[in-house]
Amino acid sequence: MQKAIYNKNDLRVFVRDMISGKVKTLEFYLNFTLEASREVKKTSKYDSIREEMQEEIYHLDKQMANLKTMQEQMKKVLNTESQRVVLGSLVITNKARFYISVSLGEFFFEGDRFYAISAESPMAKKMMGMKAGDEFVLNKIHQKIEEVV
Repeated sequence: MQKAIYNKNDLRVFVRDMISGKVKTLEFYLNFTLEASREVKKTSKYDSIREEMQEEIYHLDKQMANLKTMQEQMKKVLNTESQRVVLGSLVITNKARFYISVSLGEFFFEGDRFYAISAESPMAKKMMGMKAGDEFVLNKIHQKIEEVV
């Protein structure tokens, strides 16, 4: 099996663009919901609908704040090479590929599955400072680090 070579800068740009795309989508939904809430008639008959819309706007605002925080965190993710796992590392284990950056979860890049995880996640904390060849167990799952990019 041939080992895949990933360009970490391309990966970083891809994750940053994914977050920006989510922000744009959320802005659309937020604006749509705000506009719709203005259209609801101001009678007691529609109170429950207005309350539900306000609740939805609150949740969308919260999601937007989280995405904006992720955008700020991505600015701190370095693109330097390191032999050991640090913020910004791409860690390839015998089980998965982890990009230590922001808590974005699963995504596909160049046809392969990756997991963008925060440096504060239990998985990242377990791997921090490790190098290729090191092994660890988390949640009873044994993994071996094959490569740190």
